[in-house]
Amino acid sequence: MTDQPFEQIAKRYDNDKMQGLAQVIVEQVRPVLHQHTSKSFLDYGGGTGLVSLELTDLVESVLLVDASSQMVDIAKEKVRQRNIENARVLQADFMQEKPTEKVDTIFMSLVLIHIPETKTILQTLYDTLNDGGELVIVDFDKNENIDHPKVHNGFKHDELRRLLADVGFQSIDIQTFHHGKNLFMNEDASLFMAKCKK
Repeated sequence: MTDQPFEQIAKRYDNDKMQGLAQVIVEQVRPVLHQHTSKSFLDYGGGTGLVSLELTDLVESVLLVDASSQMVDIAKEKVRQRNIENARVLQADFMQEKPTEKVDTIFMSLVLIHIPETKTILQTLYDTLNDGGELVIVDFDKNENIDHPKVHNGFKHDELRRLLADVGFQSIDIQTFHHGKNLFMNEDASLFMAKCKK
């Protein structure tokens, strides 16, 4: 996963549009975390922490991981300013280096579209979960209006379900939860949430 574009936009990433979208996602994810007893939460591709730093009250520990050093610097500063004691921020790319610690819940928000090797990253995330752990993915539904060399144009639920099952995930549930204007590369788009267990 290349982080170069994100290095360039890091300082202006937390704009009104992204903050609004993050709030929609936070409201969708909070009830999921309420439902189970996840102690450790890993936000892969967590960027500046717009989503995961709003969820720190629901888990014992949050680890925000991102490949972009500038995104990570902004997230670290937020953790320091807000004095969030149960959050850590780490610069890493799991496509280059596999994580050594295991966690109860892994969350990815608008990240999978940026990773060409979808099955490879899903396998790495599966291996990073504790037994019985949960993967939660928020991303865009397939959108044929979008054609970009560096980004998937979203995902079809049945295709993603098959990939997740191939990797070993069970209890796979995928639901569209939000439609919005100019959400995805200036196109109207919809977001889904996928939940599955190891």
